[in-house]
Amino acid sequence: MTESTSEIEERQIVLTQNAARRIAVLRTQEQAENAFLRIAVSGGGCSGFQYGLSFDDQRNADDFVFERDGIAVVVDDVSLGLLNGAEVDFVEDLMGASFRINNPNAASSCGCGNSFSIG
Repeated sequence: MTESTSEIEERQIVLTQNAARRIAVLRTQEQAENAFLRIAVSGGGCSGFQYGLSFDDQRNADDFVFERDGIAVVVDDVSLGLLNGAEVDFVEDLMGASFRINNPNAASSCGCGNSFSIG
């Protein structure tokens, strides 16, 4: 069974305004103005899967691009399957400042928020 075009177009992640602002600041600090933030999911972590965030200036054929306020986030096809519908936010609280991925596909996550499991 193949996915129709409308099913593929519906897959997405949402980047909050706070996250877009922080990515812009980090790009400047890292002298990576032409890079985008790559979000990937890999096996590992204390809950089974873990998030990876890094700057990248290369796009692959299976990448999906999501933008907010001129800031691009790239997710590969496999990772998007595990992140579909997620919101990427940047939060500052008493515990510190970090990117937070609110993933509706995660059945549980570890206390640090960097790894998750699916049900």
